[in-house]
Amino acid sequence: MNCGGLQADLLARQAGGSATPEIVPFRGEYLRLRPHAAGRVRHLIYPVPDPRYPFLGVHLTPRVDGTSDLGPNAVLALAREGYRRTDVSVGELARLARSAAFWRLARKHWKTGVREYRGSFFRRAYLAEARTYLPWLTLGDVTPAPAGVRAQAVDSDGGLVDDFRIQQVGDVTSVRNAPSPAATASMAIAGHIVAELKLPLGTER
Repeated sequence: MNCGGLQADLLARQAGGSATPEIVPFRGEYLRLRPHAAGRVRHLIYPVPDPRYPFLGVHLTPRVDGTSDLGPNAVLALAREGYRRTDVSVGELARLARSAAFWRLARKHWKTGVREYRGSFFRRAYLAEARTYLPWLTLGDVTPAPAGVRAQAVDSDGGLVDDFRIQQVGDVTSVRNAPSPAATASMAIAGHIVAELKLPLGTER
C-alpha cells in the first residue's frame, strides 16, 4: 500500500504506475488570531468557494486549544516539503520545469497564482480576503502560524484533481490523490480498497 502524500506520484511511478496525476506542492500559510481577538468568533467560517479550485480559500478555524487560525492561502512551494519560503529544492524546480502538466496548469491559472503570492508577501492583502466575513480584523489582531504543504494532484492537461485517485498495479495499490475530505472519509477509503483487493479463497493474482 502506497499512501505517500507528497511523494505519492514518485512512489507510484516506481511501482509501474502512470506518469499522471503528478504532485505539485502548494504551501498553505496561516495567520493566528491573537488572544484578544480569538474569543470574538467561536465557529467555523468559510467563504463561498470558487468551483474552479479544490482549495477552500482563506477561512476561520477555531482550534481545540482555544486559538483560531485564518487560512490557508495556496502558493507554489519550491520544495516537496517547502514549509517555509526559504525551502528550495533544485531537484523539484528542475522537475517542475520539465513538467508539461505544470506549465499547462500555470498558463490556466497564473492570475490566481499572482494574487495568492501577493497575499503571501503582503499581510494587508491576506487580511482583505478574511475581512469579507470578519470586517473588524486589523493587522494587530493576527500573528503568523505554522504552514502546511498540500500534495495537489495535477492531470496531464493541467487540470487540478479534486477527487480521490486510487491505482492498482500488480501487488501495489497507490492512493494517488486524497483531497481535504480524506480525514473524514478515511474509513470509506479503506473499505473501498479492501473491497478491491478481496479475492475468492484459493484465487491467485
